[in-house]
Amino acid sequence: MPDKLKIAVILASTRPERVGPAVADWVMEGTADREAATYTLVDLADQNLPLLDEPEPASSGTYTHEHTRAWSELVTGFDGFVFVTPEYNRGIPGALKNSLDFLYAEWNDKAAAICCYGSSGGLRVAEQLKLVLGELQIATVRSQVSISIYDDMTDFSVMSPRDYQPRNRASMFDQVERWAGALRPLRSAD
Repeated sequence: MPDKLKIAVILASTRPERVGPAVADWVMEGTADREAATYTLVDLADQNLPLLDEPEPASSGTYTHEHTRAWSELVTGFDGFVFVTPEYNRGIPGALKNSLDFLYAEWNDKAAAICCYGSSGGLRVAEQLKLVLGELQIATVRSQVSISIYDDMTDFSVMSPRDYQPRNRASMFDQVERWAGALRPLRSAD
């Protein structure tokens, strides 16, 4: 039996007083009984990535800064990702876009799922993020979780998801695990 898949749950919000940790904790609660993969929470606020400061394009794989090399090593160790992201002004948070742009090959041939949240459930950030992930050769799964700060939270900050959301979360995990497993031979060929 092959090793368990390693999936990073990437918390994309870095602002003070953010609700992202509550959403990420709820996502992580759903991983407790998963057998095909281990899940690790990766908070972008802890990664200390400045605004993209590498002189070479990420596709060159030439990194001059220690923070880039550390980020590269961390991302390389995962088979897939669940992005937990808010929608800011109908788009991707700057910290998330920046973290994606730092690397290229490290993202390739991996799978990703999206748990988005916001006043409209974060649906617009999910659409934008899928375009960026496609360029990085990350396969995004269809199943996603869309959290409304009005309907799935109390006081806009405490998770109180509607009855169907745990099923959405489980479906999202099922799909990201299947896709990450299916892409494993491509990653092994490198």
